[in-house]
Amino acid sequence: MAKVVVLSGAGISAESGLSTFRESDGLWAQYSVDDICTAGCLISNREQTIEFYDKRRTELSDKEPNHAHKVLAHLKNRYKDDLAIITQNVDNLFEKAGIEPDNLVHLHGELTKVECESCNHIYDIGYNKLSEVNGGKCVACGSDQVRPYIVMFGEMAPQYETLDKEIQDCSLLVVIGTSGMVVGVNTMAHFIEHSILNNLAPSEAINDSYFDKVFYDKVTNVIDEIAYEIEDRLIEGR
Repeated sequence: MAKVVVLSGAGISAESGLSTFRESDGLWAQYSVDDICTAGCLISNREQTIEFYDKRRTELSDKEPNHAHKVLAHLKNRYKDDLAIITQNVDNLFEKAGIEPDNLVHLHGELTKVECESCNHIYDIGYNKLSEVNGGKCVACGSDQVRPYIVMFGEMAPQYETLDKEIQDCSLLVVIGTSGMVVGVNTMAHFIEHSILNNLAPSEAINDSYFDKVFYDKVTNVIDEIAYEIEDRLIEGR
């Protein structure tokens, strides 16, 4: 179990040029969240849902990790099991920064992967449209019931169990770039001995009085100071 847990949201990838869920412009503005991100959308609105995630995959193809991804990747690779990087994001910028896929927890799925609803096979299609890989059919069983490997609102998110386990042995929680509306961080921060919050601005869903240190700034401006706090805690715990 990790002594330090970093929980990141869309804010950490925004500086790499990825549009965030609550932005009023960009890719998200072209679609209704209820139509393409909610349980059942692959039944009631399958074509548009597939189209949306195809576009998000294309958007991701040329994006590069920023300084925050790289700093956290360096720490993860140095401290291994003592540091858990858990992200709500479905992009692969942490992987591009150097974290091995098995050493990263994606709470809500991964954009470059798809899952067969017939045989449950999960495989990577890179930045391609779903239809461009094996004609959109499962590479394992040939079924045409293949979906983005994304957890929709209202669906089960198995990796939340991993988050819960890591929190149990955590002495420092670092929350970066999340509104707190999907994953409630107040209870975690209240429960854990030490905690740090970094967002661009206050969120109505987060009580920042529960955090020892609060940085309202771009993550790339404060990540070095946050990294110092992380490393200090990890060295002290050894």
